[in-house]
Amino acid sequence: MQNDKIVFRDLKNPLGEMIAGATDKGVCFLEWHDRGGVERIKQRVQKRYKIPLLEGNNKHLDQLEKELADYFSGKLKKFKVAVDVTGTPFERKTWEQLLLIPYGETRSYTQIADKLGKLGARRAVGRANGANYLSIVIPCHRVIEANGNLRGYGGKLWRKKYLLELEAGLKPNLSMCHS
Repeated sequence: MQNDKIVFRDLKNPLGEMIAGATDKGVCFLEWHDRGGVERIKQRVQKRYKIPLLEGNNKHLDQLEKELADYFSGKLKKFKVAVDVTGTPFERKTWEQLLLIPYGETRSYTQIADKLGKLGARRAVGRANGANYLSIVIPCHRVIEANGNLRGYGGKLWRKKYLLELEAGLKPNLSMCHS
């Protein structure tokens, strides 16, 4: 069946509001509201997918909402919701590598580049990470610098820190996050 539109709606979680969209095939984006603003996010998605974006809902968004609630409560380690993402071949290969990073673990940009057989392509991996429109589900928050420092998360570093602590079982404190 031809995907002729993306439906989108807002989703709430402990770290703030997000906007999510899905085609008939699966979820295609999940972004933080404060990552450039909702209108800018919708424009970027429309430009990438080249199909209409309409406010609405479908079974994939309902499943995503439930899985996000389970993830934030510590019950879900791996998302099962269908995804429908588009990107360059390198972006897609990078995202496939992100999906292989186990819950509670991290990898460096260099390690991902090495897995892709692209030694020295850590910056390209960083750009592909930044082009990931499916925050949390495609776990770009699990990619860190080789020295262990947090870097480059479109949802802000305090959220990346929270997500990594949540996955490590550390019971992150929200009041300490907004730095």
